Amino acid sequence: MGEILTPDICIIGAGSGGLSVAAIAAAFGVSVVLIEKGKMGGDCLNYGCVPSKALFAAAKSADVIRHSSRFGLHVPDPVVDFQKVHDYVHSVIGAIAPNDSVERFTSMGVHVIEGAAKFVNPRIVEVNGTRIRARRFVVATGSSAAVPPIKGLQDVPFLTNETLFERTEAPDHLIIIGGGPIGMEMAQAHRRLGAQVTVVEAFKALAHDDPELTEIVIDKLRQDGITIREKVKIARVEKAGSGIAVVLEAGDEEEVITGSHLLVAAGRKPNVEGLGLKDARIRFDRAIKVSKGLRTSNRRVYAIGDVAGSLQFTHMANYHAGLVIRAILFRLPIKENRHIIPWATYTDPELAHVGLAEEQARKKHRGIKVLRWPYAENDRAQTESKTNGLIKVVVSKRGKILGASIVGYQAGEMINMWSLAISQKMKIGAIAGYIAPYPTVTEISKRAAVTNLSGAARNKWVQRIIHFMRRFN
Repeated sequence: MGEILTPDICIIGAGSGGLSVAAIAAAFGVSVVLIEKGKMGGDCLNYGCVPSKALFAAAKSADVIRHSSRFGLHVPDPVVDFQKVHDYVHSVIGAIAPNDSVERFTSMGVHVIEGAAKFVNPRIVEVNGTRIRARRFVVATGSSAAVPPIKGLQDVPFLTNETLFERTEAPDHLIIIGGGPIGMEMAQAHRRLGAQVTVVEAFKALAHDDPELTEIVIDKLRQDGITIREKVKIARVEKAGSGIAVVLEAGDEEEVITGSHLLVAAGRKPNVEGLGLKDARIRFDRAIKVSKGLRTSNRRVYAIGDVAGSLQFTHMANYHAGLVIRAILFRLPIKENRHIIPWATYTDPELAHVGLAEEQARKKHRGIKVLRWPYAENDRAQTESKTNGLIKVVVSKRGKILGASIVGYQAGEMINMWSLAISQKMKIGAIAGYIAPYPTVTEISKRAAVTNLSGAARNKWVQRIIHFMRRFN
């Protein structure tokens, strides 16, 4: 029998959630074993959030150059060196990687083991012949790209987020299956870097956000030259010379879209394979089943982040990490609250949301108000030539903030205020009353909040009070 370790906490998965649990627990002097079979930092650092935003930053720079004439600047169109774009993306990963490295976590006192972990029974995990018998386990294995059951897909080469950022040459024509955030971000990035792009989506693109706002994003992507096909069914995928053909059903006929490369961005699947969950008596189907307190059917085991079937965001995994630390170290009751989780899609314009959307709010509450303010009415947006967008804030009759959605320049930054407001159960008057520096884009939030008071000016009782008070010096 190999070595047996007996830490307080054993964490499986060194992505964002697992690293957060490890770092916090180690800071409190708790013994921790951290297991990772792939790269430290997980999907977000190596294949997701970081490389995609770095690629998009390069694409934004190219777009700024192309449209600089609006500011009176006349420069040649940019020449894209895709090899150097690739190098930049990986330099960003390299700059962040030390924060998530084996060396850093070892220096914290965390025992890091590189290998594939598997439960052998409800109380023991095995990796590389070493057995870990911990007081508590945290499964944080994340998710990976889902491959839809499309005829012929397995017979052709295709990209996922795990291989996309290894390319050193721009695709001539990139076909993307999937119109979610990943698909739309990568569509716009590659288009601005010189590729022809076609997006194929079985339902509605960006379907999880407010349709009024998503339409603004989709219109802009089409203006950029991206072909977006929504509500279509793929009959099959096949080779077409040196490229790829995606065949769509079109009534009794077929439509063929031919491209040089294919990116599959059709959602994600939780990483549950090979973990020995049945041996651990942990219930699962597509994802691990957890209570509202993130506990599995095995009381010694918690599951956090994507593998628990939650909202698939890095910050969601970090939120889960904080919750389970409270439960494990301090025995405090915890309960996940998805209502306070914001999200953002980093297209141009950006799209961000927190809380209830307008349609959801109308189903759950009576007498809601929808407060709006357009970017075109913001002075800073005018100076930056970023006037495409708006904010929608949903409030109750009593002024409770129920949700906020923003489409436009820096929407991902602006949603932070509304995330705080909803998590702290603030009323709209608090936003209306704060002082924003002038000129800033965040004034849009304040102006939307102030519109909640517009009805007061027409209220006959308010008018009578004002009329009465005018009698006094």
